[in-house]
Amino acid sequence: MELFNDQIMRQIGELLIARKQTLAVAESVTSGAIQLGISGIKEASRFFHGGITTYNIAQKYHHLQVEPIHALETNCVSKQVAEQMAVNVARLFSGDWGIAITGYAVPVPESRDEVFAYYAISFRGKIVKSGNIHPEKDETLRVQFFYANEVCRSLEESIREVNA
Repeated sequence: MELFNDQIMRQIGELLIARKQTLAVAESVTSGAIQLGISGIKEASRFFHGGITTYNIAQKYHHLQVEPIHALETNCVSKQVAEQMAVNVARLFSGDWGIAITGYAVPVPESRDEVFAYYAISFRGKIVKSGNIHPEKDETLRVQFFYANEVCRSLEESIREVNA
């Protein structure tokens, strides 16, 4: 199993270095997989400021300032939560770009036995892209890396669009 799309990861690094922009990551469902991929990019220390993995409402509220009432109503899995995570992780780590993901890698009653995630990408405090991802049901690790690759692909596209 190829963990990351090497071409996309290389492009993210080259674009951010060339533009002297930085990145921070907030994860839940991917358990640090995005941070793993980003940190493996050549010269990542030139643009990657760091990341955080938060699994529960208390930690998302405390570190990423997600709105707690909405977070409780949605089990922290919504477009709004992902967007708040993306904006606030960039602020927390003083980055230009923030990416975030929250969702389910396995079917559970709270997800109506579905597997899906919401992601968001922010640039300098504004959301530039957000959406949801619906993978095929698979082993948890495969789903997590599928999500990580989809978010990184969207990040690469966003960097190109914002800086065009």
